[in-house]
Amino acid sequence: MSRISPYGTWSSPITAAEVAAAGGGPQWLDVVGNEVWWAEARPAEQGRVALVRAVPGGTEDVLPAPWNVRNRLHEYGGRPWAAAGGSVVFTHWADQRVYAQSEIGVVALTPSPAQPQGVRYGDLRAGRPGEVWAVRERGTGPRPADVERDLVAIAVDGGGERVLAASHRFLTVPKLSPDGRHAAWFGWDHPLMPWDGTELCVSEVAADGTFGPHRVLAGGADVSVCQVEWETPATLLALMDPGGWWNLHRIGLDGSVVNLAPVERELGGPLWKTGSRWFAPLGGGRHAVLSSGRLAVLDEADGTVAPVADELTAWSSTGLAVSGDTVVGVAGGPSREAAVVRVSLDGTVTDLTPQPELSSAFLPVPQERVFSTADGETVPVVLYPPRNPECAAPDGELPPLLVDVHGGPTGQRFPVLDLEIAYFTSRGIGVAAVNYGGSTGYGRAYRERLREQWGVVDVADCVAVAEALVAAGLADGERVGIRGGSAGGFTAAAALTTTKTYRAGTVMYPVLDLAGWVADTHDFESRYLDGLVGPLPDERQRYVERSPLANVGRLAGAVLFQQGLEDRICPPEQADRFVARLAGRGIPYAYQRFAGEQHGFRQAATIVAALEAELSFYGQVFGFETPGVARLELSR
Repeated sequence: MSRISPYGTWSSPITAAEVAAAGGGPQWLDVVGNEVWWAEARPAEQGRVALVRAVPGGTEDVLPAPWNVRNRLHEYGGRPWAAAGGSVVFTHWADQRVYAQSEIGVVALTPSPAQPQGVRYGDLRAGRPGEVWAVRERGTGPRPADVERDLVAIAVDGGGERVLAASHRFLTVPKLSPDGRHAAWFGWDHPLMPWDGTELCVSEVAADGTFGPHRVLAGGADVSVCQVEWETPATLLALMDPGGWWNLHRIGLDGSVVNLAPVERELGGPLWKTGSRWFAPLGGGRHAVLSSGRLAVLDEADGTVAPVADELTAWSSTGLAVSGDTVVGVAGGPSREAAVVRVSLDGTVTDLTPQPELSSAFLPVPQERVFSTADGETVPVVLYPPRNPECAAPDGELPPLLVDVHGGPTGQRFPVLDLEIAYFTSRGIGVAAVNYGGSTGYGRAYRERLREQWGVVDVADCVAVAEALVAAGLADGERVGIRGGSAGGFTAAAALTTTKTYRAGTVMYPVLDLAGWVADTHDFESRYLDGLVGPLPDERQRYVERSPLANVGRLAGAVLFQQGLEDRICPPEQADRFVARLAGRGIPYAYQRFAGEQHGFRQAATIVAALEAELSFYGQVFGFETPGVARLELSR
């Protein structure tokens, strides 16, 4: 029989430590010979990213500590390892150099950086024999945006590196054609982001390995290419969106372009991390594709895109490859956390990494819902109602609600198990993960609802969802909160300072001063707000009006800030300034600053401290006890 207890106070086996242990997870998967290899984030090792491989009965580390397989290309990182020439080549976080491990041990392939901001490498891929190809990023001055990039070949035997090309300000690694005569890559320039417009380039490769002048085969200012692979010496396969949806196209060196399966579905996604993959050829005119996060098989013969393994609703673009007649990747579902899986084309799923040992009865069942805004726009939502088999709320009580805002703002939330969300739902707090206008997965038109409307459309969509859930009797209108990190942190802060919907908000590593952020942030996003807000200096007043920092006096609810002190994407200075303006205003607030953390939290101790503080914060604001959790001290 269930124990009667107010929402928020339910006891749960899903602890913050359990959430931390599951944090990070597998990424950057590939097949080496007949083995499946991947990188694996380890919160318990201060966030180190290990390189591992699947072996009979489990996994085995390829690189022991202290090797940390991660890089800062574009600050978000690119593919950090590749198998080349009998070695595994990788980037190491501590110094951003490229190393190779072979039977003689680990040796550095690139020199110690000497530039003002150092040298970074990423998007590693095997090139010509004896070489690994990469994107190289070099600091040229004191500002974060003082950066130049080129494509380089690095000799695996330690013979140095050479420049291949430098067609755009931002680049992806070149890929060598099957006959070794051409190389293809894509790039883009400010003020475009890669989901706005990119150009697919091809160069002839001479016998000595040098690149000739490049020519543009496809793409443009309003067409986004997000992945390209060679099919034959004369044809490429590319995901691009000339029709408003990322579809798979065959592109000939003669300039021909054919959409292999025209569908109003996204088979690609936003290229935040170079080296991401959304498709892999299966042979025989069939291709494994990720259709809005789900695995499907595209068959050229009839132009169909048929789903496979429906229980896996969220595949990662950092983990997709073909191994024999199976697809391997990183995927999760409504009742399973993201894990390394092997899927046969009949839909049989085999786990290569274990699932957390938690009772499914405590896990929320995600519901895909669609709500409407006042102006008739539809907003997809993944709703996670409270669930706990041992507890029930008193009659008539409605649960608190957290509106969860993804980052990007080009992110997308899928109906998948997330232990961080389950931490709240198992205690009696509902969560609504909102795919507001600007989210990917719904075509370019939906993504561009946010063009010059950041801080308006996203805020309104989240408010519409919260109010609809309250009106439907699914949430207590007096206990609605909002939470988000990065771009989601901006939306959360903007909502708290421009609406009266939320009693509380958790704002993690946010953007708070739009113009100030543009001046201080890294090169990759330094012109991002041209599209999201408008170009400077023409729209400077808009930047001021929409900045949460300019609206501190309108803050309508309690706020908890959480910030990594080494964050170079959203530096802590913005949160520092906001919090300094809160003192004495009478609104409850708290500020957690975490040493050793960058953009997003990777260390187990940080994850635990942040999550427990967030629960205590909601308990104090919403009026429920939080047993077993240290009380967060709030200021006013």
